[in-house]
Amino acid sequence: AIAKIQLKVLAERLARMELTLDVSDQALAELAKVGFDPVFGARPLKRAIQQRIENPLSRLILEGRFPPKTEINVSVDPIKDPGVFTFSAHAG
Repeated sequence: AIAKIQLKVLAERLARMELTLDVSDQALAELAKVGFDPVFGARPLKRAIQQRIENPLSRLILEGRFPPKTEINVSVDPIKDPGVFTFSAHAG
């Protein structure tokens, strides 16, 4: 639930660039797993979102991979490539 709230902030920033964000349930689960620490709780989640989604996504946007009116799908394959987030586009 906390991951969804944090991602909503990112989605709002992307909306200003006419982009939408769709994060799969598997990607949310992976974020929750890597962004949780027994001592600090969910505090590391913001950093995990920044390092694993925001930073790579920013590079892809700057490269022109996601033009305006694009839906960006974020997913992860927990069996094949656990911890590796992938980004794909669907024209809106």
